Amino acid sequence: MTGWTTHTGRAAALPLANVDTDQLIPARFMSTPRSEGYGRFLLHDTDARIPEGTTILVAGPNFGSGSSREAAVYALVDFGIRAVIAPSFGDIFAANAANNGLLPACIPEAETLWPRLPAELTIDLAAGTVTGLGETLRFTLDETRRDKLIHGWDDIDLTARHAAAIAAFRGDHHNKHPWAVPARDNNGSGHPTGEEI
Repeated sequence: MTGWTTHTGRAAALPLANVDTDQLIPARFMSTPRSEGYGRFLLHDTDARIPEGTTILVAGPNFGSGSSREAAVYALVDFGIRAVIAPSFGDIFAANAANNGLLPACIPEAETLWPRLPAELTIDLAAGTVTGLGETLRFTLDETRRDKLIHGWDDIDLTARHAAAIAAFRGDHHNKHPWAVPARDNNGSGHPTGEEI
């Protein structure tokens, strides 16, 4: 995943509250291979239509509520959405979004933008701002999620950054507590030698 710090794009309104993950992508489409793209299934069973070329979606409160399906984020990303601006988000959706390069920008007054959209907006991740329509709005975002988006990281990448410290801890722990680590057999299976599995 490629990280990013700023994005300028076309913003469109999705003037709905409580858009849940089942509305974002109905479950029956989730058997489609991801390589085929999920963008065409976005909001499939709703009357809502997002104009082609939209990269920023401005929605109502509690966006992405419901189940933990990561496919909801895939549908947005595959459609071309880089950021969703809303007053609030489902917690699991927001975590999945950051892991997949999609910004969940929390702006309490997001709905005030609806009458003036579509329009071009610029997002600055480092500054935490959305600029356009003659104003600058600040958004809140967990710092870990901000780092993930800027660097293109997911949870595995965050852990891998500490590989040296993890290896040092493991070595030190093994030296201090050798009895806690099972002996390996000649095949390196990791099971204590001579014991049944």
